[in-house]
Amino acid sequence: MRANGSFAMTHGVRAALIGALLIGTVAPGLARDGRNAALLGGVAAGVLGGVAAGALINGANQPPPPPPEYRPRRVLVEEEPVETVVVRERRGPVCHYERRKVWLSDEDFTYKRVEVCD
Repeated sequence: MRANGSFAMTHGVRAALIGALLIGTVAPGLARDGRNAALLGGVAAGVLGGVAAGALINGANQPPPPPPEYRPRRVLVEEEPVETVVVRERRGPVCHYERRKVWLSDEDFTYKRVEVCD
């Protein structure tokens, strides 16, 4: 489905084109018969009526209203007293564990947990 056209409109146009092609291919054979001419006229009137009804239905849909205008709301901000921040130096290194690859031979390896200190 396209963003700029409605579902009924796109499929209504396709159906009208298919109906017109079918009428155009069948019309020479049916034009000679008197009783089939009424059937052909009824089919053509139905196709044209369907296209007209689809246009009326889709024309009744109006675009949505524009979004409301954005207005920022007022916010009351109360200032809090400044707190004193105390920064201590590190007592020692910070350590963590990592997985490291350890080669056993030229082709074989394994993973071991190793403690790493910064």
